Amino acid sequence: MIRLDNLTKVFDTPKGAVTAADHINMEVPAGEICILLGPSGCGKTTTLKMINRIIRPTSGKAFIDGEDTTGLDTQDLRRNIGYVIQQIGLFPNMTIEENISVVPKLLGWDKARYRERARELMAMIALDPDAFLKRYPSELSGGQQQRIGVARALAADPPVMLMDEPFGAIDPINRAVIQDEFLKMQQELKKTIMFVSHDIDEAIKMGDSVAVFREGQLVQYSSPDDLLAAPRDAFVESFLGEDRALKRLNLVRVRDVVSDEIGTVSPGDTLATALARIDDFGYQNSILMINDKRQPVGLITRALARTTKGYCRDHFQNVPDTVSLDDDLRKVASLMFAQDTTWLPCVDEQGRVCGQITQRAMTHHLGSRFRPRSSDERQSDAATEE
Repeated sequence: MIRLDNLTKVFDTPKGAVTAADHINMEVPAGEICILLGPSGCGKTTTLKMINRIIRPTSGKAFIDGEDTTGLDTQDLRRNIGYVIQQIGLFPNMTIEENISVVPKLLGWDKARYRERARELMAMIALDPDAFLKRYPSELSGGQQQRIGVARALAADPPVMLMDEPFGAIDPINRAVIQDEFLKMQQELKKTIMFVSHDIDEAIKMGDSVAVFREGQLVQYSSPDDLLAAPRDAFVESFLGEDRALKRLNLVRVRDVVSDEIGTVSPGDTLATALARIDDFGYQNSILMINDKRQPVGLITRALARTTKGYCRDHFQNVPDTVSLDDDLRKVASLMFAQDTTWLPCVDEQGRVCGQITQRAMTHHLGSRFRPRSSDERQSDAATEE
């Protein structure tokens, strides 16, 4: 756990004192990722660097697992905190294995132990240890170097990690891949992480909680869903963007919205039966045909059932797409738009139909917690700014 108690930093400049971080109070539960978000110069990186004393606080305290870090030796403190920066900072004259092993060596690990740890971490970040450990940083791509930076921070198995825009310099495709791999690792490792970002989409994807900073102050600290659904003031609302309702699609899983009330027919049913069941589910213009294992095998449309006689097995269309319980609503919305449909069947891990998700249900779920700011609140914010 990380807890900040009135953490403050004031810099003396030729133009006078500048408060970069103003009495920051927050707590990150053990095993969670907290994203520090905000525009440039808002205090998020200063706050991060005060935790491992790269920047010394003017006042206030930082606690790690309940221990006040004020009295700890700076070197010991840093060796027990994983630190990843955007510029990566690999030592160019060291091999990848040597880079990963820097902190374990300082902690006195024996050679066999730190070499084995390097191999474990390479596998964890999806890089072949036999192919990469003896290379030098200059022989790797930017994305590969960034992965090594993460591995080096994890080498001594620190309980806490600080990450300062670690994926910001990587192209969008590789960044998404590395983010996904990091989240998979986090599911297993359960590190307590503070992560600086200026990217709202990254914050929503990566964070269990998000802390929004402005001009050295912490203005909102909440879950990503709460942040998007109810921004605290006009600044947060503006920073999140007008599409914040759409951003919530990334946070909601199909299992949160799926309905088990889905009409189906079997291949041996008549088209007349299919038409009657379509009418029973009046918001649909088609019905799903399933086999005896409840797997989707076709689609019967209303137009076809009205104009054709016979059995479903002889007159059906291909199922346009299915979704799984763990898919997010952004994927669902994309499939619905691509297939020009307002519903999709949902299948379990065995490919069996377990329900359906509709555009209406998605809209209702997202709208139930979405709160646009009132004109009175906007006027109040404007008055405060003045």
